[in-house]
Amino acid sequence: MKKLMTICAVTAAMAAMPAMAETVKIGYMTTLSGGAGIIGKQMQNAVNLAMQHKGGKLGGMDAEIIYADDQRKPDIAKQLANRLLKSDRVDIVAGVIWSNLLMAIHKPVTRAGNLLISSNAGPSPIAGDQCHENFFSMSWQNDQTPEAMGKHMQDAGIKSVYLMAPNYQAGKDMLSGFKRYYKGNVVGEVYTKLGQSDFQAELSALRAAKPETTMIFQPGGMGINFVKQWKQAGMDGVSKLYQVFSVDGVSLPALKDSALGILGTQTWSPDLDNPINKKFVADYKAQFGGYPSFYAAQAYDTILAIDYAIAKSGSKDTAKMRAALATGDIPTTRGNLKMNTNHFPIQNIYLRETVKDADGVVTTKVISTVFNNHADSYAVNCKF
Repeated sequence: MKKLMTICAVTAAMAAMPAMAETVKIGYMTTLSGGAGIIGKQMQNAVNLAMQHKGGKLGGMDAEIIYADDQRKPDIAKQLANRLLKSDRVDIVAGVIWSNLLMAIHKPVTRAGNLLISSNAGPSPIAGDQCHENFFSMSWQNDQTPEAMGKHMQDAGIKSVYLMAPNYQAGKDMLSGFKRYYKGNVVGEVYTKLGQSDFQAELSALRAAKPETTMIFQPGGMGINFVKQWKQAGMDGVSKLYQVFSVDGVSLPALKDSALGILGTQTWSPDLDNPINKKFVADYKAQFGGYPSFYAAQAYDTILAIDYAIAKSGSKDTAKMRAALATGDIPTTRGNLKMNTNHFPIQNIYLRETVKDADGVVTTKVISTVFNNHADSYAVNCKF
């Protein structure tokens, strides 16, 4: 009896104690060092801004962000994913710029039973037959944005194009997506080294080919170097330049007026007219001194998605958050985002032009909508 009373007393005392607040832990992986660190820093800025806007809580829960610098190396990314899961015991792994790095950590994270949410990379294999129910994209599938550029150039009656992209998963996806909608003459298809900074040899070959147009995918510092060298070589007199993910909020501070007039396609733009985007852009500019890039917008949206999943499900349980995200209607800088059956977004894709704003700052603006509610081409092959 005495033992029973002691147990009951302890139980009653524990029940009377205030419950400890749950904390959701997010491992945010991006590139924060080396030449590509300029991208990762914008993403980190946006995550921090989102946490400020949410008062440090996501879905009503205390939230902790653990940043991990992948150094743009797949082996480092795998080591970091292992540490985040086993040592830091995070609930969600998010971020990731590069498709080859996302491919490296996709199975370890999703098969461990954790959510993996991409803020950028969208390789085709994990949109199709290598998909997993624990993966979500808050950006796009790699093919989608260049598909819009291919459609625009096809509709514009352009007869020939020279294609160039880095030689890795995203580069191959980008050019495949472009060719899915562009049916003119592809004069050349060149794959450069990932991280390449000198494009003189490629520009010489391009000059000899004399294509009507050139379409590039050269993200981050690669885009800065390519466009600068294009201009220095007087290539505007040889071919008209189009691009995806090469002229944006990361590269424009370096390119300035040299990028004016260049067209590209994107799912986001700083001038999208919705309340979330207006607040995000204004507060980002005020705090960090310049326009955010699409990388930053997608990082911000990733935090909004986690907040939405926890609030809607009332839990940080993987299955419950997964069910909430799969229904879509996620509030983002692009409006309320729909989700496809493979957990990639269905969204608009816009044609953007590089212009100067009212203050003379170089930025981009939407000039037309190429696709409305555009879904990727691989969802049909995804079977959870």
